[in-house]
Amino acid sequence: MTLQARLDAFKADFEAGKPPYNVPYSVIETMHRATAELIASGAAQRALKAGDMAPVFSLPDADGNMVSSAALLKNGPLVMSFYRGVWCPYCNMELQALQAALPGFQEAGASLVAISPQTAPNSRKSMRQNALAFPILSDARNDVAASFGLRFAMQDYLVELYKSLKNDLPAFNGDPSWTLPMPARFVIGQDGVIAYAEVNPDYTLRPDPSELMPALEALKASTVGSAS
Repeated sequence: MTLQARLDAFKADFEAGKPPYNVPYSVIETMHRATAELIASGAAQRALKAGDMAPVFSLPDADGNMVSSAALLKNGPLVMSFYRGVWCPYCNMELQALQAALPGFQEAGASLVAISPQTAPNSRKSMRQNALAFPILSDARNDVAASFGLRFAMQDYLVELYKSLKNDLPAFNGDPSWTLPMPARFVIGQDGVIAYAEVNPDYTLRPDPSELMPALEALKASTVGSAS
């Protein structure tokens, strides 16, 4: 089953209010409204795209060790996934799919990191719950996400909804700003140029990890070609 098929199945059950979710339709309507407004804002079209130079960054992993994009790129291409947090079931399913795809990424010579605004303890929880063998980096205040064009401020009515659902993002993130990244995937070549970019303001839509492989294979082929 593809990642999107899993996400669609979860969404259907969630929006139908099936146990254990039992979510009122008014909640679903509010989430749909917020997603539609983010799509209409054009924010995703302003994010970095394939062919752009990727920002250089250094962020702490779940154990507090600093991880540098420049250092990772010395070893090969870099696959990056920006996600919302451990509280998001769609994000957790994506992390599981990325873990399953990790051997293929490594065979292509690439490193994989996931980035979220959550605190280190929540990143450790993400890693345990999803049995991850790749690092999750904490992007405080979504500053690195902003450099990629992904950060957005949640609408006031959506903040109120999250509060009513006891989804306390300031506690998850150690940040009172109520900002999130649009979910996004990037493949960055060793020259720092983005080879693949996918940004979606609808958090229920995620590309299958296999969709990143052509970009990685092209980078690998170009490296072999330049060395011969």
